[in-house]
Amino acid sequence: MQVPHHHPPAPPPGLVPGDFWVASGHHLCDRDEAGRIHGTPDLWRAFCARPELVPPEEACDAERALHAALLEETMRTVPPAELAALADPDARENWQVFLTFRDRVAAQPSLEAAWLALYREGVAGIPPIFLQMLTHLVVRSAMETEENPFVLRAAECLFRPQRAGIHQGSTLLADEEVLEMKAASGDFGPLGQLLVEAGAPPREIEIDVLNEANAPAYFARSDAHDFALDIAEGREGQHGIARALERLIAHLFGETVAIRPVPVIEDHNWTWHVGLDAEATAIANDLWHGRKVRQERLARILWLGVLEFADGARVLPKVAGKPVYLAIAMDAAQKLRMKPQNLVAGLPLLPREAAA
Repeated sequence: MQVPHHHPPAPPPGLVPGDFWVASGHHLCDRDEAGRIHGTPDLWRAFCARPELVPPEEACDAERALHAALLEETMRTVPPAELAALADPDARENWQVFLTFRDRVAAQPSLEAAWLALYREGVAGIPPIFLQMLTHLVVRSAMETEENPFVLRAAECLFRPQRAGIHQGSTLLADEEVLEMKAASGDFGPLGQLLVEAGAPPREIEIDVLNEANAPAYFARSDAHDFALDIAEGREGQHGIARALERLIAHLFGETVAIRPVPVIEDHNWTWHVGLDAEATAIANDLWHGRKVRQERLARILWLGVLEFADGARVLPKVAGKPVYLAIAMDAAQKLRMKPQNLVAGLPLLPREAAA
């Protein structure tokens, strides 16, 4: 396995990297001059085409008519009586949940604003798949014009669960769904297949690790999510996470920040931290409160960063001039489920009105 060095290769002169994450549906959105994206009828048709909303064979005529009508006029108002006419109570609930989500998103001036509003006001009752689709779109919008494959692969972690593994000095993140698909299909690579044929359980699933040599292939394979990322200290993936977070924060909050990966936090007086997943949040909170944390739990921390704001006037007074620490960790099952929404309440920012 080739370990990537610090600087990825520049694209050959005259070549611009291709599109990426086409499956996000970003091509179904309009983009305004400020770089914000807006849902179109075709985007809402894509939501209606989800298996959760397509009427099954046994669906009643009323449900089929509702689905057809929303495909035709995606933002139409659906009277309560029309929902009540659906024979299946689960279908009534599904459609009510979707319509509430649609209306909450459409009430905002952009999809980015909708994402922020949902997490500020509460997402109870919204199916995780809808939130994941919206997050995918918002992260894709934030990464517009990004040409570094390591940054883009790191940004995938913001909307796709990962599985972590320590392997020959590397800290690897691989897409959880891709690993499950490979395991289900028996795609274990030559060594794994040999073990299967010998009657032994396969020990490894073969997956490409993103490196300088194969980085140019990222764009063609981006929707497959089949590259692993090495985020060990000094590796491209470690820096890629920092750059992806910088871009996301700038895009969503309008704040210029610099994020520097660090191997450890050596600050006995640290003031502020943001865990970017549930595990990292719990560990960092325990450390901050002075509780003893077992080495086994500490070892779950995969990435640490120091964030500094370009405009100190935008920061809460007690944090002004002090570093903000970021943390990412895997759980006991070696799974990483990043929660970029933790930035919404977690960043120590003054309200825009107060800052002005």
